[in-house]
Amino acid sequence: MPRTITQAEHSAPPRIDDAGDAGALYDGTMVFLVGLLMALGVVIVFSATAGVGPLKLAPETLLQSPLRHAAFALAAFVGMLIVAHMDYRALACTTPRRATPVLVIFAVAVLLQAAALIIPDRAAGGIGGQRSVPIPIGGGAISFQPAEFGKVALVLALAGLLSCRWFSIRSFLHGFLPVVLGCGVLIGLTGLADFGTAALLGVMTLILLILGGARWLHLAAMALVGGAAGAVLILAAPYRIERIRTFLSGAADEAGSGYQIRQSLIAIGSGGWWGRGLGASVQSYGYLPQANNDFVFAVICEELGIIGGIAVIGVFLLLLFRGLFLARRATDSFGRLLATGLAVMIGLQAAFNVGVVTHALPTKGISLPFVSEGGSGIVFLGLGAGLLAAVGRSAARRSA
Repeated sequence: MPRTITQAEHSAPPRIDDAGDAGALYDGTMVFLVGLLMALGVVIVFSATAGVGPLKLAPETLLQSPLRHAAFALAAFVGMLIVAHMDYRALACTTPRRATPVLVIFAVAVLLQAAALIIPDRAAGGIGGQRSVPIPIGGGAISFQPAEFGKVALVLALAGLLSCRWFSIRSFLHGFLPVVLGCGVLIGLTGLADFGTAALLGVMTLILLILGGARWLHLAAMALVGGAAGAVLILAAPYRIERIRTFLSGAADEAGSGYQIRQSLIAIGSGGWWGRGLGASVQSYGYLPQANNDFVFAVICEELGIIGGIAVIGVFLLLLFRGLFLARRATDSFGRLLATGLAVMIGLQAAFNVGVVTHALPTKGISLPFVSEGGSGIVFLGLGAGLLAAVGRSAARRSA
């Protein structure tokens, strides 16, 4: 993992007018790995969704068909390629004025997350609003999840501020406190409706603050306050307490709170080492809730076997290591923090998802990056992967 950013590196802002950048290429390995996961997601989502019933191509149901996910995956891949061709250092906060775009992006993420809470969530059974905001299109609607945008915005804002020479994270009042309060607002708003994503954002904030050189005493205080806030969010929502109770209990009600994880384990176990075969899932016929989304990894194991599941985990590990490799080879502190944050964020989200599906973690709603069905999730993660690939330009220059 990249080392902590030193004060000397803070005082050496990245140059964004280097003529040598024109011939540098984005990192093709990163694009290939992400594209491979996206392609797998399209196939598995089609298998998991088509198993529930016949595919209907009527205009009013088109937005709910597997073709919807394929369209978003294609848009995400194209967006990744476009961003990969850009110079990520244009977002570096080399001066207070140049920090404005990054801070505006973060502020928009906070406002969107707050707006999502205005719409009550009747199905959640707890406090907070919905995770997504419906956007009407024709006779149907697509959902936009502000938390997916917030993931990338958080990493971008922290990487920008922590790498600039005019900002000192070691100053509690003028550096650490404003950053933690800003991140805390986004994390808190996210946690009202989506505790899993909020936990991911909290871990990412801690990791980037450590790499950015924050004082350990400040970090310890932040961890205590964050832990207390997380406990409040859990205790305020009875369904979250029930999920933890189900996780800890070896005799959970398999027809009630333990039903979903029970069906997930059945899917994984019934696949054996080599799986039932692509498209031969039984659990996707209405037995396993969220088979095409949060629990898509269980369908992968059922159809492709334990070997297939291990192969998917291996691709995520390669993506993580490649991202950290690009971070170490980056020529500026902003690139190092940005690549580390994005790579670790994708890796942690994948680890959280696999942990939930295999009952290694309490059940929470968090998708498998690039694979689970979704719209805003795959698009914004694709844009984040494009930034990762763009950092490869500086890595290519260093090795040249």
